[in-house]
Amino acid sequence: MTIPMKEIKLHKLNMRLNDPFTTSFGTFQDKEFFILEAVDKDGNRGFGESVAFSSPWYSEETVKTNQHVVEDFLIPILQENTIHHPDDVSDLFSSIRRNNMAKSAIEGAVWDLYAKRKHLPLAKALGGKKTEIDVGISIGIQPTVKDLLNTIDHYAQEGYKRIKLKIKPGKDVNVLQEVRAHFPDLPIMADANSAYTLKDITHLQKLDDFNLMMIEQPLEHDDIVDHAKLQKALRTPICLDESIHSLADAKKAIQLGSCKIINIKIGRVGGLTEAKRIHDYCKEQRIDVWCGGMLEAGVGRAHNVALTTLPGFTLPGDTAGSSRYWQKDIIRPEVIVENGVITVPDKPGIGYDIDEAALKKFTVKTKTFRF
Repeated sequence: MTIPMKEIKLHKLNMRLNDPFTTSFGTFQDKEFFILEAVDKDGNRGFGESVAFSSPWYSEETVKTNQHVVEDFLIPILQENTIHHPDDVSDLFSSIRRNNMAKSAIEGAVWDLYAKRKHLPLAKALGGKKTEIDVGISIGIQPTVKDLLNTIDHYAQEGYKRIKLKIKPGKDVNVLQEVRAHFPDLPIMADANSAYTLKDITHLQKLDDFNLMMIEQPLEHDDIVDHAKLQKALRTPICLDESIHSLADAKKAIQLGSCKIINIKIGRVGGLTEAKRIHDYCKEQRIDVWCGGMLEAGVGRAHNVALTTLPGFTLPGDTAGSSRYWQKDIIRPEVIVENGVITVPDKPGIGYDIDEAALKKFTVKTKTFRF
């Protein structure tokens, strides 16, 4: 069966986060991004979301580079080829180096379209079995420790299964000491976003005292060798994030002993197809995985929910409810978390309807490409 494409629409949106989000590499509150809408000749619509930021903080990709690659390279590839299955998209895009977030945005729209044509929830189209998923929350660096403690208490009361705290030099051991004193039994992980080097081994060993679930990406964003050295020196499991862009990366990291956990972000690895491949390999190797977040709006959040239904996702992910980030999301109903759990939608595709009025309100520009 082919997917008879009619057009792809590139919607550029600008939405404001409820609160500024601060990590070791910067602070921002306004997020611009793209919603990709793939339409077939039967009128079915599939949606994907780009997750690149406006600045190259997290990776080399930005909103502008995504637009360039999508418009000038990826869409022309799809226009020139026949698609039978979403996996074909990943294969067709393999001639383009990296630019994984751009690839993922289009591939996600095709996956949603495919699932709708099959009258299947996206989760089932991917092979997922879960009807509910456990989720945690990610908290940015706060102005004061008191602010952080109040924020943690708020989300702990809401029942989130795990708290992720951003750390950096000067805001790490001292902060975690206070957090553990107030929340001795709360599942906590620390995310460093590459803020340390091997020179900090002795300092990072102090984190072993806090019974953390993991420390995420403490060293360079593209490193797997030094992380192996660090993991040998720590009891706390290292989780790799920015270092893993493909199944090949995951295999190397696991073989080297660079980590005990992998964070799978759909955009970072180039789409759902590659994310599923990484999941399958990690499951074989008994490496825990979880689904990270990129401050997605509703479409990207829905894709994360679907991916997390795969059996190897054994740890709570970052897919918090829509209201955590947005005063108004672009899907109906919005993603809702109850006692740290999201009920997986059973409607075809991503399982959520697009709020057309909200999409229009936040859209800055739309460009259409016909097949």
